[in-house]
Amino acid sequence: MKVILIKDVKGLGKKGDVVKAKDGYARNYLLPKGLAKEATDGNIKVLKEQKTAKKIKEQEQLKKAKELSKKISEKEVKIKSKAGENGKLFGSITTKDIADALKKQHKIKIDKRKIVLDNNIKTLGVTIVEVKVYPQVSAKLKVHVMEQ
Repeated sequence: MKVILIKDVKGLGKKGDVVKAKDGYARNYLLPKGLAKEATDGNIKVLKEQKTAKKIKEQEQLKKAKELSKKISEKEVKIKSKAGENGKLFGSITTKDIADALKKQHKIKIDKRKIVLDNNIKTLGVTIVEVKVYPQVSAKLKVHVMEQ
């Protein structure tokens, strides 16, 4: 019997897959538990429409992410901080500080967890920081730390 999986089933397939299962397994386990539905022509057509809609939505999100990435790459964030001798900061600049400055100066809201920073910035000057906008899209942001 052909069924469309509604949820991931270990050893059978992932959600949205059309698989062939034994009749008893399908009737007595998959269908009653709500793990699958019968693969009729109507259900297969609905599944294809859902997959194409999902694909279109992902393409739109990718396009928006690329635009945002380009916008971020053109910007420079200026952060003022107190510094001692040799340009060493009292404290450090964190991803939260960068995200707040980006929002305040350029009205671009980015989650602090999407900013990749190996170590907090502890010196004056310009640092290039990577911002992960989307799984395959990232931008380079200039962070200019100046003395207060």
